[in-house]
Amino acid sequence: MSYPQPLTPEEALADAKERLSLPRIVVICGSTRFMTEMTEADLRETTAGKIVVKPGCDMKKPHELWSDPVEAEALKARLDDLHRAKIRLADEVLVVGDYIGDSTRAEIAYARFLGKPVRFTHPEVDPDALTYAQNRLRGPS
Repeated sequence: MSYPQPLTPEEALADAKERLSLPRIVVICGSTRFMTEMTEADLRETTAGKIVVKPGCDMKKPHELWSDPVEAEALKARLDDLHRAKIRLADEVLVVGDYIGDSTRAEIAYARFLGKPVRFTHPEVDPDALTYAQNRLRGPS
């Protein structure tokens, strides 16, 4: 007699979202220099019927919560962990902006590792697009 395999955490989350009839969840990623563009993307995704999560603060702008450099470094690490949790929660990723820095590149890689679809407001900055184009130029091996 075989028994059903228990659901993985990812499968359990997908099942719960389906049972709750939740709309698709999109997480916005990108440099915080594009916070204005992220707000616009949030508006567009929300009016398209999606639940949107995005970075909640811009540490490039002065604020008392990150005025101490030591505390700011610890906060950045916690925010990075929090954003990875948002990626795990989301059904898809939207990368905003025409620049991809190291943090955003790592978020894209993480999302793709998890099998999440990744869209770009500026597809030309997709780190995988360059690799794809280079491979096409080389032709078959």
